[in-house]
Amino acid sequence: MSKKKVLIVTQEMEPYTNLSIVSKIVRQLPSYIQKQGMDIRILMPRFGTINERRHRLHEVVRLSGMNIIVDEDDYPLIIKVASLPGARLQVYFLDNDEFFRRKMIFEDKEGNPFSDNAERMVFFCKGVMETVRKFGWPPDLIHCHGWMTSLIPLYLKKAYKNDPIFTNSKVVYSIYSSPFENTLEDRFLEKASINNLDEGDLNAYLNGTGLNLHHGALNYADATILGKPELKEEVADLLDDKDHPVFLPESEDVEEILSEYMVFYNNLFEKEEEGEKAPE
Repeated sequence: MSKKKVLIVTQEMEPYTNLSIVSKIVRQLPSYIQKQGMDIRILMPRFGTINERRHRLHEVVRLSGMNIIVDEDDYPLIIKVASLPGARLQVYFLDNDEFFRRKMIFEDKEGNPFSDNAERMVFFCKGVMETVRKFGWPPDLIHCHGWMTSLIPLYLKKAYKNDPIFTNSKVVYSIYSSPFENTLEDRFLEKASINNLDEGDLNAYLNGTGLNLHHGALNYADATILGKPELKEEVADLLDDKDHPVFLPESEDVEEILSEYMVFYNNLFEKEEEGEKAPE
């Protein structure tokens, strides 16, 4: 049996960023699941706070050179790579001077969210899909971490549904927090529409009176992981009508949590295999 391919898409990761619990979980998870015999690739934004010399980032010329269209404007996508310290893993960074050169991540020095966070998010999510296509590496599972990745489930199931690279891909969305979604409202659905998506495909990102990134991501994800126990009540209403597996790690011990992640992954793989064997 060939190795399962797991793509980890994250907005942050130690030692490159240390914004929240996302950074800590994503730092530990790839090494652990690699030891369980899986093939891992990691994609994240190359924020300007990341010191390229210290972390030894260098451009991957064969992957760079694509242009990503966001809101009818073209932006060059540069791919850089670095070896994850203490692990036999590489991290691929999606870069663009317009979006990621600044020395702050999501807010300016006064604490105001950047006005182009929506464009940055769309650029990153579409860039992820195009980079994986260029890899020629079909992932069995795409695990998304953080609000900046919340368009990936939609793009996988709608915009790239006929792409052979993603034919058998399942997507897991890990919920943490969404502190910036209320600042993304201005034409967000229009900006997020790529590859001739229908307007109705993006309506899932509206919940009640406004934008809700989790609501949209969960609508298209195959499974959900709650990053923090306190989220269980906070997002309960979003999960009520979702007919897919939901996982909340019960332990606070890192090793136990990682072991629980593996069980969750394997259950998803087993269900997929059972589905393939089922008679028509």
